[in-house]
This record gives sequence, structure tokens and C-alpha cells, in this order.
Amino acid sequence: MADGIGGLRAISIKDGVVTRPASVWTPAVHGFLRYLRRQGLTCVPEPIAVDGDVERLVVIEGDAGGDCWGHQHSEAGVRSAARLLRRIHDASVGWVPPEDAIFCAPDVVAEGEMVWSHGDVGPWNMVWHGDEAVGLFDWDFLHRGPRVDDVAYALQWFGPARSDENALNWHHFPVVPDRAARIRAFLQAYGGLPSFDVAEAIAVRMETTMAMELSLAEAGVEPQRTWVAEGSQERGAAEVRWVRENAGLLEG
Repeated sequence: MADGIGGLRAISIKDGVVTRPASVWTPAVHGFLRYLRRQGLTCVPEPIAVDGDVERLVVIEGDAGGDCWGHQHSEAGVRSAARLLRRIHDASVGWVPPEDAIFCAPDVVAEGEMVWSHGDVGPWNMVWHGDEAVGLFDWDFLHRGPRVDDVAYALQWFGPARSDENALNWHHFPVVPDRAARIRAFLQAYGGLPSFDVAEAIAVRMETTMAMELSLAEAGVEPQRTWVAEGSQERGAAEVRWVRENAGLLEG
């Protein structure tokens, strides 16, 4: 879900403050971010306020969005992103939302330990200082799930678990990367995960993302409505097929 839920929404940054449209789930997200910051995590944005249909947060300074791709081409970048995600997951476990909290994304039900998942873990939603990931923002898809839920989503983009053409033209690699080596580096740096079928976990997470995108589109939410109208579901299905047909490139 590259570019996040804000892809067609007005977002501005001025004097170190980002202003962006708020949604019904924004108060819950702000509560979660405040919880993480009380645990000493400065790698998530500091919420300022929700004023009507606008939210304000303190910007984490660094490269992000379209400026991010080169920072994670190196193994150091991949490992840094994985360590950042692990640190956030570990700190998230104790958060208990208020009973009236509203979330955009549904929980991913699984056995075992559950954490609070970001739901859109890609290089563009991280802040970078060189090859070091120092922040993770755009928490609209906050939800409960197993660690592998976020990890599998991240592997799609950090592998990347995508075609050679996308790796070169979309992710801007100078040559097609060794996807399996990058995935191993991410998993080693994250640490402590049980063995799992990497390709199938990525494919299932992609299907979950597609289902949520379709649900949001049918509810009239942008940018998902526009994405679906422009054929994102068909493109997503083709990418899921690529992952399953090329599992050897991801786990070799």
C-alpha cells in the first residue's frame, strides 16, 4: 500500500510540524504513539493534537518518502529497518487502547504473542539518516497482529518480493538484488522469530492488504477508491502470483 492512506490527501510540513487530515481512528493512533514515547521511543512521531478534521505531529527529521530508496539498498539499511521494527514491536505489547477506540484496519488473529502492527511498513514510511532507519511514521493502519504480520509486509518491500523490472525501475536498484540474502539479513536483524514459509507469509499478507484496500474503496475512502478504479486489485493479484511462483528467489 505504497504512499499510505494519505496518498491523495493534503499534507503539509512547516516549522517542524506536519499537518494532515485526521480520521475517526486518529485519536487511537495518537494514544498509541504517546504510549510508545513514554517507553522512551523517539522513533515514532510525537503527537501534538487533533483539531477537528486535522491532526498535527512533530516531524522526525531526515529523508523519507521518495527520497528513501537508496538508503535501504545496502544490507546495513535492511538490518537497521528490521531492528527499528523489532524495537517498536517489543515496546508495543503493553498498550491497552480505550474501550471506545476506533481502528482503520482489522486485527489479524493468530495464536501466540500479539503485538501492535504498523500495517504499512515500507522504506517510504521510515525516516533515514544515511543507511540508518531512525523513524517510522504514518500509523493509520495500526492493528493487533502477530509479529510476522508486519514482518511479511516489510519483506515484500525490503526484499523486494517483486519482479526484476520492479526492483530496477520502482525500487531503483542499480542491478537486481539478491532477494534471499536481503530477506535473511532482515530476519536475522529482527531476531527471535520462529521458522515460517517466507513466500507464503508474504503472499497471504499481500492478500490481506488487498482485501482491506477493497473494503476501504467500497466505503468511498481515498486514495483506495481511486487505486481500485485504476486497477490496483488486478495488479496486486499478479504480484501475489509472482511471489508464489518465485518462492525460490526469496528463500534460496
